[in-house]
Amino acid sequence: MKTHIKKLSVLTVILITFGSCDLEPLESAQEVAEGGGTIDTYTAYTIEASDPMGSNVNGRVVFWKTDLDQTLVQISLYNTIPGILHPALVLEGAVGSGGTTMLTLGDVSGDTGELNSNKFFLITNTGFYDSILTMDSHINIYLSATDDTIVATGNLGINGAPVESN
Repeated sequence: MKTHIKKLSVLTVILITFGSCDLEPLESAQEVAEGGGTIDTYTAYTIEASDPMGSNVNGRVVFWKTDLDQTLVQISLYNTIPGILHPALVLEGAVGSGGTTMLTLGDVSGDTGELNSNKFFLITNTGFYDSILTMDSHINIYLSATDDTIVATGNLGINGAPVESN
């Protein structure tokens, strides 16, 4: 019985000690970390519907250059099909030429029109961004992983002029 009272007394003292401490709320740190910064160098291309009278999936693909000379790819589409993931691939050659797959960018969510798992796809090849304007390539957005119907496409590099860049 004595040991139970002793344990309860110690527990009570601990609770009173920690319960009486006032915690001061911390202010959020909103400055940029050393070596960090903003990403403001980009090149954007239009992605047009392969069937404008049908689903009319369209939008843009934007290539962003990071401070580490890597490339982030962002896709923003309109009129995607909710509940479906649309694979996005960069292929060699101009639109309509077929071509070998150069990059698999991931899936575009039909619910948001953006890449499904992350907002950006990271290309770690440090020379990629600087080669975009001279690449012989295009982008295709497919209906689904099991249906290779092209719902939207757009020329990249030497096959099409960027709609915006800085």
